[in-house]
Amino acid sequence: MRQLLAGVRDQGERGEHLEAFFGCLYYAATRPAEAIHLKKNQCHLPKQGWGRITLRGGMVRAGRGWTDDGRAHQQRSLKARAEQDSRPVPIPPDYVEILRSHIKRHRPAPDGRIFRTSRGGLLQESGYGEVWAKARKAALTPEEAASLLARRPYDLRHAGVSFWLSSGVDPAECARRAGHSLTVLFRVYAKILAQNEERSNQRIEAAMREWDDADG
Repeated sequence: MRQLLAGVRDQGERGEHLEAFFGCLYYAATRPAEAIHLKKNQCHLPKQGWGRITLRGGMVRAGRGWTDDGRAHQQRSLKARAEQDSRPVPIPPDYVEILRSHIKRHRPAPDGRIFRTSRGGLLQESGYGEVWAKARKAALTPEEAASLLARRPYDLRHAGVSFWLSSGVDPAECARRAGHSLTVLFRVYAKILAQNEERSNQRIEAAMREWDDADG
């Protein structure tokens, strides 16, 4: 992930602005629409330790014919949540530093959005997708670049949740942070959960052997 973010950052001013955006998809496992809607006042970024972002909705492309005001994008509530619901997501120190640096270097849009175009507009998938494609080509081997590895920016969200699960974070907490139901989490990440189950079995078996040794 660090190599890929470096590949983004090395693309000049446009890439430097998008580094923190792609980081949000991975470190906080946000959906792109949620990251696009993220505002400065939704971020708690201490100088040391873990921070937090509080997601309050997303900005999706609905098409001009499907919105009340004729705009191409529409603000919506968090997926599968009530309109006023929010979702706090802890973010690790590495990403806190990236986000702090981003806000210091790049002025938020007039409405407070952290990630924006050079003119303050909404990020477009076609634009950030182009930057991501170049980053993959620069950071990955030809074999990796030809594979499905991080093929789409949305894959960073899956990679983030997968990392949480493989690190041993409780599935219910992973689901909460990602805005999933447990049913969806167990369906989408079944392979990773199965690997965790095997590791858990091994730990239990090792503990039982320790009991037997102590009794002996």
